Amino acid sequence: MLKQIIQNWNQYCRDENFVGIGSTRKVYRVLDFVIKVHLHPIGYKQSKNELEIYTSMADKGFATLLAQTYYVDEFISVQKYYKPLELKDNHSYEVKVEEYRRLIPNLFDEVLQILDKNFDCFDLKDSSNYGLNNESKLVFTDYGMTKSLYEKEWVPLAEEGILPQIHFDFCSVCGLEKELRMYGDNDKDKCCYDCGKE
Repeated sequence: MLKQIIQNWNQYCRDENFVGIGSTRKVYRVLDFVIKVHLHPIGYKQSKNELEIYTSMADKGFATLLAQTYYVDEFISVQKYYKPLELKDNHSYEVKVEEYRRLIPNLFDEVLQILDKNFDCFDLKDSSNYGLNNESKLVFTDYGMTKSLYEKEWVPLAEEGILPQIHFDFCSVCGLEKELRMYGDNDKDKCCYDCGKE
């Protein structure tokens, strides 16, 4: 099935399979896999980082704490699917170890430190970067953004309005308070993704 997904990924990237969208990648679910479509070259760099990090961490015995990245090319990556954490009031939140102790797997703190120190990983506490395994324990699903990639490449493009930043505000169409994708300070379109803004 993995080979079929890789060869025919376009046919699986439909609205009914949509899982989520970030500033550089859009995610679709196919059975026990996700296809991360690269919306920007930074998304491709994130996916390559995830493949490298997963391979290294699996060799160290930490495979179960990270979503396996099976394949990466310039258009997509394919990763194991994990159920995403639910939003709180329509937005993501910081996963605090004390508060979410029941979801924290063994060796979590050690993996967090390795990702931070050895791989320069960025934004590791955001709930949108995790999924839940069959035991309802946290698994890193989005771990390819590094601090240097963020600071040197993502921030300048976000400030120029090329990549979206996420702001919590009321959608001008549905009226709900949600995470909105905003493209620079001059973007006045406060429409949420569900109401049509990508």
